[in-house]
Amino acid sequence: MTVFDYDLFVIGGGSGGVRAARVAAATGARVALAEDSRMGGTCVIRGCVPKKLMVFASEYREIFADARAYGWDVQDGEFDWARFSGHLNSELDRLEGVYRKLLEGSGVQIFDSRARLADPHTVALADGGTKTAKHILIATGGRPQRPDMPNAHLGMVSDDLFQMESLPKSILIVGGGYIACEFACILNGLGVEVTQFYRGAQILRGFDEEARGLIADQMQANGIALHLGTNIVEMALADAEGPSDPHGMGAPMAEPDQTPKGGTRGEVRVKGSNGLERRYDAVLFATGRTPNTAEMGLEEAGVQIGRRGEIVVDDFSQTAVPSVYAIGDVTNRVNLTPVAIREAMAFVETVFKGNPTPVDHDLIPSAVFTQPEFGTIGLTEEEARDIEPVEIYCTSFRPMRTAFAGRPDRVLMKLVVSKATRKVLGCHIVAPNAGEMIQLAGIAVKMGATKEDFDRTVAVHPTMAEELVTMKTPVRTG
Repeated sequence: MTVFDYDLFVIGGGSGGVRAARVAAATGARVALAEDSRMGGTCVIRGCVPKKLMVFASEYREIFADARAYGWDVQDGEFDWARFSGHLNSELDRLEGVYRKLLEGSGVQIFDSRARLADPHTVALADGGTKTAKHILIATGGRPQRPDMPNAHLGMVSDDLFQMESLPKSILIVGGGYIACEFACILNGLGVEVTQFYRGAQILRGFDEEARGLIADQMQANGIALHLGTNIVEMALADAEGPSDPHGMGAPMAEPDQTPKGGTRGEVRVKGSNGLERRYDAVLFATGRTPNTAEMGLEEAGVQIGRRGEIVVDDFSQTAVPSVYAIGDVTNRVNLTPVAIREAMAFVETVFKGNPTPVDHDLIPSAVFTQPEFGTIGLTEEEARDIEPVEIYCTSFRPMRTAFAGRPDRVLMKLVVSKATRKVLGCHIVAPNAGEMIQLAGIAVKMGATKEDFDRTVAVHPTMAEELVTMKTPVRTG
């Protein structure tokens, strides 16, 4: 009988890897975990948590004017990035410490080292040591990807935003996905002049068409210069001695310069495919993410890698190598932190509790923290129409709180309903705190609630969400 150093070795200290390690250790398994960066992974250190704190900070811009409309004698304030970022980094340090204490308290041995697969049961650490395990779980997540273009090193990626020493006065954001749109709204709210290029016809591809259109309109109304069907043609470090040219005419492109990866704090001159040419204090590429599978010895050990660099797994998160499993963003299934945690729990049930548990990726609620927020679950109207006849219940209106303050903001409440079964196939909300709303609406949709179940629910008045249970007549059928 082979004797291993551990029953489980986890590579990656993000939310999924930490949860799997802790829960497996609770079964009595001998568990180790290796992480070559900060404990907590993308969500805690470079994603969800710091981003949401930045969202909160950016939303205060409107509060001063709103408060005056409601009778308060307050003056507009100035945002202090240095004060905020100092507090932010302290909070991330605290959370990283919490993750470490949770692992240590669970009896998990921690290796602060890069790890790679040496064979189906062996992990090689960067310091030259090796460890053996009956099972190996890869939870290395993903990373932002720079486009393959000249001078891409002049631009930042999302990881770099949290390390800025100061806020740029102007920024070009390239991309139209949720990361690009969220940071466009955040930086705009913090007082940065934001321009956004997206090569597609509309931002937030893959989401409900009506919802994404409203978000795009509101972003532009809030001052974001959104250019659709547009990409970068050329970018270079601007001539430091030439005058700034916010209107897109004047000083020529400078010769490329070698600047540190992660973005320069000097001006960058950009030419867009729409003819716009101007300088920006910073450029942010939010054009996609890629799984962290490079130089890990995976293919040499027999693990199958997909065309996007993801680890290919079955419904139980098992790879082509029976002893090796993978969860989270490194598998490029559903790249959300709560999904990685669910995959971790299913992995432990399957491997350490003798209860084979497939991962459930159906009807996952999610939120996009743009301004306004977007909460969604289930099928979009477009997806549903391709499958079966549906009824669309939808309303858009000015919410009481901001209407009273004189703001033109609009919200959207939308249900996609099957004509045959009457089940709510999709729910889409564009509104302040839409993420909070969709979490609760998601329970009903996941349970298979019908439109009539929604109708039987008494409205909570006066709220925005009451519209979800008061829409009686479909606006479209087909």
